[in-house]
Amino acid sequence: MAEDEFSIRPSVLVGETADTGLYRGVTILRNERINPVAVVEVSSSSEGVVCGIREIKSLLLKILPEANREVWALDDGLQMSKDEVVLRIKAPYSSFGLYETAICGILSQCSGWATASRKCVKAADGTPVISNNSNRVHPNVAGIMDYSAIIGGCVSGTTNLGAKLSGTNAVGIISPNVSLIMGGPVNAMRSFDKHTPQDVSRIAPVNVINDETREALDLASVLGQKLRAVEINECSDEWPVILKLTRELRSRLDLAGHSHVEIFLSGTLTPQIIDSLVRGKAPINAFQVTGYIGEASPIRFSANIHEMDGVANSRRGTIPGITANDRLVEII
Repeated sequence: MAEDEFSIRPSVLVGETADTGLYRGVTILRNERINPVAVVEVSSSSEGVVCGIREIKSLLLKILPEANREVWALDDGLQMSKDEVVLRIKAPYSSFGLYETAICGILSQCSGWATASRKCVKAADGTPVISNNSNRVHPNVAGIMDYSAIIGGCVSGTTNLGAKLSGTNAVGIISPNVSLIMGGPVNAMRSFDKHTPQDVSRIAPVNVINDETREALDLASVLGQKLRAVEINECSDEWPVILKLTRELRSRLDLAGHSHVEIFLSGTLTPQIIDSLVRGKAPINAFQVTGYIGEASPIRFSANIHEMDGVANSRRGTIPGITANDRLVEII
């Protein structure tokens, strides 16, 4: 994926989203014509999955001078340790000082999402995990959130922008509300099949009007081999209930000759619930996680100067000089 596919909003470029103190500080330095070549290192407050570097690269390509710049970083998706330097920028300070909040904010939010995703994927132990969290975040960042979830290991998300950024295909399961409006999943999926390209998987929500088993069997009878999967939305955190439900549904689909129909489970799933279901050998073909990823806590990052004009220097409480990290790769 090309870094320029990340759109940097004009409000970010002109500093409207920056901390006001940074904006005023950079203004003072420019007016005083003070502009050292600074080395700023960005480090994490905790371990997790790095995410946001490719978006930051897109930003830095727009703001750093073409000459006299070096940027080193870990790539998106790598595991980071506590206090590890994940990004190092060397350039005239006035060219990037204003964007400290943007850089730390991108890393903080994206790494939080990616880390939560990795926990779900690890618990799923090979069963695909789909991110369905766009209703948990502001629409301006929904695509970035899906991208971060996919960096963390999810096979896909549900937004077209997230799919574009990550080079995947968005999963689009028809809304239960549409099924309700059309009188049930069968009518809705008949129309879905009529109006949607054949390369889009036919996945239908069940338990809209009738119970899961009845609606799943009706859908399988009508759509036949076209029906890829049925989706159960189960909000219960009692995994034994979900285990029993999915086992019964799998059995009845198989007995009716519909063994090709997969079972997707969606809802407020956590790594703990996913792990319990996997250990219980629940016949689930994909977990669609809602909430846990989108609501994940950000990971705090800090940006500090470690060198100015070739001389080691830093604020009190930090070690002057460039921090050794042989995992960093030059990206600009």
